[in-house]
Amino acid sequence: MRGEYKVPGGKLVVVELEVVDERLTNVHLSGDFFLEPDSALEDIDAALTGMPADASAQQLADAIEGALDDTVALIGFTPQAVGIAVRRALGRATGWGDHTFDVIGPVVLDPVMHMALDEVLSGEVAAGRRPPLLRIWDWDASLVVIGSFQSVRNEVDPDAAQRYGIRVARRISGGGAMFMEPGNCITYSLVVPASLVEGLSFEQSYAFLDDWVLGALAEVGVNATYVPLNDIASDKGKIAGAAQKRFAAGSVLHHVTMAYDIDAVKMSQVLRTGREKLSDKGTKSANKRVDPMRSQTGMSRDAVIAAFLDHFRRRYATRDSGYTDEELAAARELTVTKFLTHEWTYRVP
Repeated sequence: MRGEYKVPGGKLVVVELEVVDERLTNVHLSGDFFLEPDSALEDIDAALTGMPADASAQQLADAIEGALDDTVALIGFTPQAVGIAVRRALGRATGWGDHTFDVIGPVVLDPVMHMALDEVLSGEVAAGRRPPLLRIWDWDASLVVIGSFQSVRNEVDPDAAQRYGIRVARRISGGGAMFMEPGNCITYSLVVPASLVEGLSFEQSYAFLDDWVLGALAEVGVNATYVPLNDIASDKGKIAGAAQKRFAAGSVLHHVTMAYDIDAVKMSQVLRTGREKLSDKGTKSANKRVDPMRSQTGMSRDAVIAAFLDHFRRRYATRDSGYTDEELAAARELTVTKFLTHEWTYRVP
């Protein structure tokens, strides 16, 4: 059996092994990483040999760490990366190449519908009725989307929101508030099976699931990096924030919002933390616009989205798709029974 794992920003880890009587045997680690001293490679193989075939990635990493002393240097990889490669060899974890992704391009909907679709589609992927998917949001109304655990009164000025006709809604993932007007952001959702992030911590999974979009950004002229825990930034400041939700049923929702061209004056009035948020976006005055994607690429929003989708299609196995009538109906019901209710929106007043 063979398993591979590419460390985000690091090196490729490859593990080949056999299983006899539910134990790992004939284990061989390889890759383009660096390891000092050389003899540590045999120590890692020996640490994994005899481990239970159902050991978790963390248990495997613990066994490796216990076998190495402080003089050993692992460069470009970690014991956790080896554990993930082992789990992939055993078929307990999956990689990008193990899946064909549905790709759903921009469809203009009420932004609350997109929040509901995140929950509906996560359930569909967990149940196996849909493969993993990437979808682009597009919307026809203004909305402040607050994180699952944020306080409405701490985040939003109700008078300013009412003056501009901007509603407030709460999403199912954590993180900070999103100021959304038609055409001002680029937002996408990635829904994957939990097996794709098997063995990864929350922080590691953010970097892992953001890796493709860093490549897409580079192709449109933005030199971007992942900034723990959930930001993407260029040398000119923050350009995006990610949020994530893991479902017990077996799927992971990872969505990202990038500032394309935001009215900074309006945002700073509607969001109580607006001026603070501007401080890390390369904007010194609230009289300017927050436009990192527009100014750094010189491209239209539609052109940036098309470039992102093209990059994803070239990088992974994909098929073009759309929303089913059943998914849209379920999302409409959720907007009424959950996302537009006072109980959900103000569950943290």
